[in-house]
Amino acid sequence: MPHVPIEKVIDKANFSVYKLVMLASKRALEISEGSQVLVDDKVELTKATTIALEEIADGKVRLKQTK
Repeated sequence: MPHVPIEKVIDKANFSVYKLVMLASKRALEISEGSQVLVDDKVELTKATTIALEEIADGKVRLKQTK
């Protein structure tokens, strides 16, 4: 099973673990509901949360910038 280290993704969430968890959980829910996966992986063998973290690490899923 692939492992995404937190050091690889924490900067994508403005160095906030809370924001990272929220982003990953929302994306994992979308994936589990049938949304298209944005990374090439063995999707049928990988959990939705891992896929979401890989998408965040690759920069394909990002936080919305709020003002």
